Amino acid sequence: MSKVRVFPSVFNGEVTLPPSKSDVHRAILCASLARGKSVISPVDMSQDILATIDCAKALGADITVDGSTVYVDGTNLFGSKAAELNCRESGSTLRFFIPVAAAGGVAATFTGKGRLPQRPIGIYLDCLPKFGVKCTTEGGLPLDISGRLQSGRFEVPGNVSSQFITGLLLALPLTGKDCTIAVTSPLQSVGYINMTIRTMGVFGVKVEATENGYFIKGGQSYKPCRYTCEGDWSQAAFFMAAGALGGRLTLKGLRTDSIQGDMQCLEIFKEFGANVTVTPNGITVTGGDLKGISIDATQIPDLVPILAVTAAFAKGSTNIYGAERLRIKESDRLNAISTCLNKVGARVTEKPDGLIIEGVKSAAGGSVEGYNDHRIVMSMAICAEKSTAPIEISDKESINKSYPSFFEDYKKVKGKVEEI
Repeated sequence: MSKVRVFPSVFNGEVTLPPSKSDVHRAILCASLARGKSVISPVDMSQDILATIDCAKALGADITVDGSTVYVDGTNLFGSKAAELNCRESGSTLRFFIPVAAAGGVAATFTGKGRLPQRPIGIYLDCLPKFGVKCTTEGGLPLDISGRLQSGRFEVPGNVSSQFITGLLLALPLTGKDCTIAVTSPLQSVGYINMTIRTMGVFGVKVEATENGYFIKGGQSYKPCRYTCEGDWSQAAFFMAAGALGGRLTLKGLRTDSIQGDMQCLEIFKEFGANVTVTPNGITVTGGDLKGISIDATQIPDLVPILAVTAAFAKGSTNIYGAERLRIKESDRLNAISTCLNKVGARVTEKPDGLIIEGVKSAAGGSVEGYNDHRIVMSMAICAEKSTAPIEISDKESINKSYPSFFEDYKKVKGKVEEI
């Protein structure tokens, strides 16, 4: 892994955000489950999206890529009854495809790399065997499944990851019969489930919300379509922070009627004290008199690293809570971002479920680890705006997981960076 050196700079200009990775994952999977040809655009070929494309191909979907357009024909999905699915480092890919492969009756082996083999899959190990699916694992990946997923009432906790619920929602229409998902604990990251339901609806499958979960009527099937992906609010937060910390940035390609949970960053940066203007031409963010705030991260865990960077330079104290799930991401993100920020002169205290951050005027520069985590690397790159000296960050290539063009966009808006 190479390092980057980022220099103190004031960000200024326009950024067109890449398409939402979460949206693209769901669209490719729904298109693969449709009997016919779909067209999905625009798509950014990050490592996570390539993992989803490869896994859909392994199950028999015919997928071709032309620039930022993906053509999907699901006619021959599940044509083979055995497959190996390499999910790389993508938790979404893994958790979406396990029940989908099971619903297709495929004897599948799931593999991955990085921290993915250690990330939790126990919810599936508990519930899928009750519905006809044999799971064989020594605790993580590789995971072997066999049998065919049956219909029924699935009880799933809502406080581990919404990805398990999304995986079941995508798969259960394939059983052909009525199915219910009962959520047995408070639901976190509900915005991602709403995205799943909306995308399924575009592809012809309706999901009904119930008092404590979801109902999928039997007899429905996915229909091919032309699907347009929206801009990514979780990636927008990095450049919003760059504006809030003293730059002036206009963000394009975002929908202000989005149901992405991470759109909440729009209000959070306003609460910090940034100047945020929404016009038909884009969203402009400029610096203000930033102050510490309280942030419930239960529904927006992916935003925590960049919000922590913003809080590090806001007057007073910021309390981020409800983020314990960040300890089982690509890195232990609570520990990673607090360690990085403290190393460059910030004042961050770790809690079991979050961070307490006391604002300082500037960072001192230095060398930090990227933890092979795209969100840590990108967050610390933005931190350089408030630094008095360069910051060196390891694991630069980790950005390819979600936002391969991040440093290209970074330079377009006057960010200064060199590869070491």
